[in-house]
Amino acid sequence: MGSSVGAANGIILRDPKLRIQRFHLQNGFATSSGVLTLNRAPSSNTSSSLVVTAVSTPVQPIAPSHTKRSKVELIKEQSNFLRFPLNEELLTEAPNINEAATQVIKFHGSYQQTNRDDRSTKAYSFMLRTKNPGGDVPNKLYLVMDDLADEFGIGTLRLTTRQTFQLHGVVKKDLKIVMSTIINSMASTLGACGDLNRNVLAPAAPYIRKDYEFARETADNIAALLTPQSGFYYDLWVDGEQVMSAEPPEVVRARNDNSHGTNFSDSPEPIYGTQFLPRKFKIAVAVPGDNSVDILTNDIGVVVVSDADGEPQGFNLYVGGGMGRTHRIETTFPRLGEPLGYVPKEDILYAIKAIVVTQRENGRRDDRRYSRMKYLLDSWGIEKFRTVVEQYYGKKFKPFQELPQWEFKSYLGWHDQGNGLLFCGIHVDNGRIAGKMKTTLREIIEKYNLNVRLTPNQNLILCDVRRAWRRPITTALAQAGLLHPRYVDPLNLTAMACPALPLCPLAQTEAERVAPDLIKRVRAVFDKVGLKYNESLVIRVTGCPNGCARPYMAELGLVGDGPNSYQIWLGGTPNQTSLAETFMNKVKVQDLEKVLEPLFYNWKHKRQRKESFGDFTNRIGFEKLQELVQNWDGVIRSPTRYNLKLFADKETFEVMDELARMEDKNAHQLAMEVIRNYVAAQQNGKGK
Repeated sequence: MGSSVGAANGIILRDPKLRIQRFHLQNGFATSSGVLTLNRAPSSNTSSSLVVTAVSTPVQPIAPSHTKRSKVELIKEQSNFLRFPLNEELLTEAPNINEAATQVIKFHGSYQQTNRDDRSTKAYSFMLRTKNPGGDVPNKLYLVMDDLADEFGIGTLRLTTRQTFQLHGVVKKDLKIVMSTIINSMASTLGACGDLNRNVLAPAAPYIRKDYEFARETADNIAALLTPQSGFYYDLWVDGEQVMSAEPPEVVRARNDNSHGTNFSDSPEPIYGTQFLPRKFKIAVAVPGDNSVDILTNDIGVVVVSDADGEPQGFNLYVGGGMGRTHRIETTFPRLGEPLGYVPKEDILYAIKAIVVTQRENGRRDDRRYSRMKYLLDSWGIEKFRTVVEQYYGKKFKPFQELPQWEFKSYLGWHDQGNGLLFCGIHVDNGRIAGKMKTTLREIIEKYNLNVRLTPNQNLILCDVRRAWRRPITTALAQAGLLHPRYVDPLNLTAMACPALPLCPLAQTEAERVAPDLIKRVRAVFDKVGLKYNESLVIRVTGCPNGCARPYMAELGLVGDGPNSYQIWLGGTPNQTSLAETFMNKVKVQDLEKVLEPLFYNWKHKRQRKESFGDFTNRIGFEKLQELVQNWDGVIRSPTRYNLKLFADKETFEVMDELARMEDKNAHQLAMEVIRNYVAAQQNGKGK
């Protein structure tokens, strides 16, 4: 966790009534009603009065006072470094906070929500999101989050697509005790939301291998570099007491370095200033070939580059990825990151800082729909963007290094860590830990004192497991319904959904609550058209177009565009390297089979060898696929079919399933084995 060293080097305005808007330079000092401000030091040539804003740098002209800015920009400017009016709103008896405070509290890692299922009244609560670089969750923190969910939340933990926890249902009066408990557990929610760097992703697999360890270390350092420094978080939640671990010296050096005009001098926020970033900012660190982090969907993608001996030497950098968009506004769009260049390992923090500052200075602040860095890349092009970043970096980027083919890795099941211990990846449907699953996970993690890692696919990894513990842990997990991945429907293993209704204010329809049924319906269509059980595709469901579950990378993306209605996106690939496109709009949930059946039928019968569904849809083209959907008359039945349905009733299946688990099989495998043995016995003349 980053420290707040900046607070010791600058003046912090404690009075919540002080609003840091615009100030005029007179005789070299920025003043307003006699208050000294914390903007960047002015030029020595200040004989005339001029306007200063907190988003300019010494090497760029000062923005004119009439520049249009969004309402959120004004709220940030007036907030005394994200304190006001939240500090006052938390003291009121009301169950909610006002509009300005709802924007400010995002930077503290929380969203105000209402239960949209309850139409009779507005039942306010708050969602808290943790900050866990690389998904790292120490044993104590997991147990604390589990306790908080029961005592102050809705009794569930939600694993996010950015390797963090979400805790839902916290009421306003409990916010401080929940926040302080997390902080005192050496954890944080600072910057998990808001216009700043969000949680930094890294491969969750706890391999003891130089490249994986270096990726995790780099993610930690980037997170520390870009952690706010002005102390507002600790002021509100632990009365100014800062609970943190020491930062690596290279992080402190990189943050404080201002040799290329990146910093706000004498400010408690040397990188962010009073305005922070124009919008959210996302970074992921990856190891070549391991695309468990959806590397191309981030503002910055950082890839470890090692030499022939496996020793990390530097990093390739991608820039300009991002998922969010707005329905019916074609100028908003998802975008993949593109190669920027290569930097040696000792320069990575300076390069990251230079990219962040380029976005800080040039990203749009007038219309938040266009404030992500992807729009700056789209407007400028990669060459101009690279040139500007190099000015802040102080060096030229080296050519992008060649990388192997990307592959999605889930790390589910049992694996060797590389140090004599094991890790176990556990599939969690849509990241929701509840009920028996929650109780069992806690018992295992507490009993064996295990650390945990959260994955970008909403799953969980138990780390540092001794080999003698494997069997009892496997048994306990199975009894709680947490099965080995070979017993989970392959469609489930790669599927994701955002929480959506009832708590997300942006949701236009359901996602998490309908995802299990949607996957079952997809499986039924697979069966109907003759696709095998072990065949799969990447399905992602979101309740709105903001893209939290990254649906625009899916082979089949369902994006809510109205009540019980979805856009269908096609064209992503299993390794998460292709962007999907809109195939159909306003498809009612009850009509999905009318679209999916002809698509899956033609995929089965017209695909090339080992061709994925995403590659198939891209090769055939949307025009032809839409024609197939429109002219669909149903599955063509062959005159002779084998009926391979094994279970006519649920009771038989459940008995067979219980017996199968004793032999480390699933019900289908055991039933087929019994049938084969019976047929063989008959053929040998030994059957009755």
